[in-house]
Amino acid sequence: MQASRFLTLFAQMVAVLALWLTPGTLHAQAPKDASIAPECHAATGSDVSFEQMADRTRWICDNSDWRADQPSAWLWFDRSAWESGELPRHFFTRIARHQSISFAALDDDGTMRSVRYLEKDGQPLAAGPVFQLALPEITTSTRAVLMRVDLPHSLPLLTEARLIHQVEYANWSQLEMMLLALVIGMLILPLAFDLSYFVVLRERSVLVHAAMVASMIAYVFFAGGLISVIATLPVAFISVAGALTWALGCGISALFLADFLEKDAQSPFMRRVTLATGIWTIVMPGFFSLQLHPTQAFDDQLYFFTFIPALVVITAAIAEAIWRGSRSARIIALAWMPLILAGTERFLRGVGAYTGPSSLDQLIYIAIGIEVVIMSLAIADRFFALRRERDAARTEARMLEQLSERDPLTGLMNRRAVETRFATLRAEGFDTFALVDLDRFKSVNDRYGHQIGDRALIACAEALRGGDGRDTIAIRLGGEEFVVLMRGKRTIERLEALRQMVAMRISTEIVAIDFPVTASMGVIELPSASKELMNLDEMYARADALLYQAKESGRDRMCFERLKLFNKAPKSRPKPGPVSELAA
Repeated sequence: MQASRFLTLFAQMVAVLALWLTPGTLHAQAPKDASIAPECHAATGSDVSFEQMADRTRWICDNSDWRADQPSAWLWFDRSAWESGELPRHFFTRIARHQSISFAALDDDGTMRSVRYLEKDGQPLAAGPVFQLALPEITTSTRAVLMRVDLPHSLPLLTEARLIHQVEYANWSQLEMMLLALVIGMLILPLAFDLSYFVVLRERSVLVHAAMVASMIAYVFFAGGLISVIATLPVAFISVAGALTWALGCGISALFLADFLEKDAQSPFMRRVTLATGIWTIVMPGFFSLQLHPTQAFDDQLYFFTFIPALVVITAAIAEAIWRGSRSARIIALAWMPLILAGTERFLRGVGAYTGPSSLDQLIYIAIGIEVVIMSLAIADRFFALRRERDAARTEARMLEQLSERDPLTGLMNRRAVETRFATLRAEGFDTFALVDLDRFKSVNDRYGHQIGDRALIACAEALRGGDGRDTIAIRLGGEEFVVLMRGKRTIERLEALRQMVAMRISTEIVAIDFPVTASMGVIELPSASKELMNLDEMYARADALLYQAKESGRDRMCFERLKLFNKAPKSRPKPGPVSELAA
């Protein structure tokens, strides 16, 4: 509970920080024409210079054939975009790995002013997954700004590049940041629930889902740029962390699927394929998410394409499980459908099938929030179902244990029950031990049959239960032999009353028996201060000897002995004293 409260408080703090520290909440929102998009783009080898790219014939001036697989990518920002407004001073774009970014301000007379930044020079903004760089001096005679990116690892780094006059206009809107903070809060609470459920249930699928939720939280922090509200981290680290946590989350989701579905919801083959796909998704997209410069020519495309097996297998696994009647699969399909659709959109945009604004990423964050909420409800449902099953199993186990410790005929505790509890009962004050045996019971069975004999045993048991509640415990050892444990005052007198009640009850309830069925008793009374003077076997042996004396003395009577407790061991063991006898 403490961990849950802490995580809840943390989620609320993140939301407040996001809204308070986001520049979009402290400044006026950017005008619609505040940012300047590139007019043309190009991709070349690393040996092409700014002077060569001043020739407009080398450029593609429509929204097609964007490429991030060449050593250098180029953008052309034309003066026509800012002639009627303020001159641009800053550049911003999507956070992504690269080696360096260079700018050249091209004037009407052919003069160029250039500046070059390494990847480490990028300044992440404290809102949104973007970073900014300062432009070289732009004047009224500047006709174009040329930008060169060496070793670009991502198409959005190019397609979402913009020039602005005020750096505050580079941030996401207040609404977008509020949405991110809301998603984080939605994710942290289910994480706390997962951890709480795991502590109770120890279900592996709950822990796997917690790992998936943690990955999604990290993804929203890094890919959404919210991490920059909390800490200033290098562009390279943020870029890798965002891509890597998405790969981990998708891979873990496949592992979760295989573990969460009911045992008969997947064929053994599909389950093995699902598990293998989860490992594949963690390893392969995880590797390409590192965006190493030696793999720059292909890692951007392969990062997205290596998710295809996960998309196909997960869809097939859910479909198979639904066909097999899985309730869990229907819940997962409902939870993951928005995420699959949003992920597909991000995949198409990532491989260059079309370009779109960064605000489309909000779709995937919303889908993540929907998934986690639905799956958390599903896990809660599974939690309560398992808890009901566990409680039912425990109840059944207790019933079986009680049955194993109860005499099926009389309902009294049996020898096994008293053996396991004897030390506890002695500690609770049961210091009088009575061994009871029905007199001439064999004659009852022989003359009237075992059915009447069983009725006599039941009547005896009812008589021995006593009328003083918790201070008397009756046990059937077997056959016609019973034990009564008693505590409190006047135990000898109370036991004698029980003994006499046996004959009265049998004669009253079983009129078929035409002779009295009496009982004999051997009783040991221990000192109250003694807790371990005798064990069960010793008390039984001593009480059995007294019972034998009662039988030998004519039956239908009690023989008892009160043991004494010495403060110091006597010099010589005292001889047994006379046995007291009570007869009817």
